[in-house]
Amino acid sequence: MKMAVSVDEFLASSENISFIKRGAYAWEPLLNNMSSERSTITIDGMHVFGACTDKMDPITSYVESNNLSAIDIKSGQEGNMHGATVAGSIDLKRKSTPFGLSKQWNGAYQTGFEFNNKQFFNLANASYSGDKFVVDGSLAFRNAENYRDGNNDDVNHSQFTKFNASLGLAYKTSELSSVKLEAIYDQANDVGYPALPMDLWLSRALITSATYKQVFEKGLFRALDTKIYFNAIEHYMDDTTRPENLVHMDMPGWSTTYGLLSKANIKKNRFSSEIQLNAYNNLSTAEMRMYPQDRSERSMFAYSWPGVTTTFAGLSINNSWEMSEKSQLNFGGSLGVNYNHSKYVEFNWIFHPGTPQEKTRLLPSLHAGYQLNINKFNFSVGGGYGHRAPSVSEGYGYYIYNSFDRYDYIGNPDLDNEISYEGNASAGYKDDKFSIQANVNYFYIENYIIGRILSLGSPMNYQSIGVKGYTSLDYSTLFNFSLNGSYSILDNLHWKGVLTYARGKDENESNLPFIRPLSYQTALHYQYHKLSFQTSINGDLEQIHYSPEYGEDQTPSYTIWNLSADYTFRIKDYKTVVQVGAENVLNEYYSTYADWGNIPRMGRNIFTSLKFNF
Repeated sequence: MKMAVSVDEFLASSENISFIKRGAYAWEPLLNNMSSERSTITIDGMHVFGACTDKMDPITSYVESNNLSAIDIKSGQEGNMHGATVAGSIDLKRKSTPFGLSKQWNGAYQTGFEFNNKQFFNLANASYSGDKFVVDGSLAFRNAENYRDGNNDDVNHSQFTKFNASLGLAYKTSELSSVKLEAIYDQANDVGYPALPMDLWLSRALITSATYKQVFEKGLFRALDTKIYFNAIEHYMDDTTRPENLVHMDMPGWSTTYGLLSKANIKKNRFSSEIQLNAYNNLSTAEMRMYPQDRSERSMFAYSWPGVTTTFAGLSINNSWEMSEKSQLNFGGSLGVNYNHSKYVEFNWIFHPGTPQEKTRLLPSLHAGYQLNINKFNFSVGGGYGHRAPSVSEGYGYYIYNSFDRYDYIGNPDLDNEISYEGNASAGYKDDKFSIQANVNYFYIENYIIGRILSLGSPMNYQSIGVKGYTSLDYSTLFNFSLNGSYSILDNLHWKGVLTYARGKDENESNLPFIRPLSYQTALHYQYHKLSFQTSINGDLEQIHYSPEYGEDQTPSYTIWNLSADYTFRIKDYKTVVQVGAENVLNEYYSTYADWGNIPRMGRNIFTSLKFNF
């Protein structure tokens, strides 16, 4: 894997996660083959909500790989600690340097270049660890031009510029307690989206938090952790770079969130528990402004998100009981209250006359799982039940244009909660050289929210062919399977591989959209002294279970070959790594099931990277 891997590229290596791509930047993560509305994505447990109605600013776009330490992925109702969910949760954990390290100063600087899209990047991070004071900081800058596809043609409007900075300050208030202040600033400029009729000229995010942590040496309570946070996002889509558009449009959006996160860890003999209180208040507003060719005049204005306030408060508990040295029982649940208020409710009344301005929902959740380890074998079985509320777009969206199926979408405040029933199981074997693990889950989702064509209303966007309203199907089903394997052929030669399959159907046995076909990843890694080599192959089979009703078509199979080499050496006291590699070595022209509007992926991309550690 590239040393300067982006957060999206890193997440794509997980068998649980796939992506919808509308360009080269800010991919939309799909957990368990479900859209981002059905998963909970947080940064250190903090809720951050994008400000783009087209979902062009997922939370993963507001962090960088050099300010993260880990990404915690929970499937299904196991992810309910951070709020109501169906698909699960993705928690992006920031780097946190411990107090009192023997080496007080640590850091790294990395630079490099990718030839296909002429991407130049600089990534730097540093930390100071004192007995009572810690500082963590990072900077990242990426600039890329249009990329070329496998036919060596430019994919227009695929450029981007991104700057990211983070700072964390921690102070030890006693031997067993500390306070921490953290902030992330992220800005993207001139981001092109070849799959959309407009681009992004500016996106900015400020994400801040203050945390108090208390650890206990004895007693039932082992740790208490309380955090207050605030984040603000602004996102400005416009089509001034698209002179071919007959009518010009701007789509600015704003999202502001205040939150509280408080958790306690309990341990008694073989029993441990985590209890978490989660509360936040979010205000999401988005506008549409249409102009004639003379942009000094404005011909239309509407709120696509009519000033929607979402207030959530929930209590979650996750318990673990080590029944024996070989078996463990995990169980828990949550109860949340979700309140919505639409400031400009007259936009909702156009399609839903008399609908209340406010809506309060109760969101319960339960899950349980049993794990068994017998010698070199492991087994697990579990289940879950949970509710989720409609998203802001699903409940209150007004003429949100979907360029994939070319319909304008209308929200429905009266939608019922989605209700998920889930079952999962796994089995595996592991010894010193070989391991294999199979995972399977199945979701039965009542009141599945999806868009259906409306008989009333005319499209507002001149490129639209009609209007769809969010509605609830009686149910939908979703099946996911993955098989992981690894083998140490020699002490310095290792193989790993992943095979995934998914199938999604609605109540009429029709295919759900954006369900990944059979896919595979396989890689070999060889280490010789200070040199290491890696080669990998990944691909999808033909997408035959596509959904024309939602704009999908049949996508052919593809296979991509990647190759890289690293060399590690020292410059004085600095560990240095240089990397050279190529993605899509054979320059294959391809598009996948999840490429919005069948935009082609990047062709051959030679990349270089140089990293200093100090």
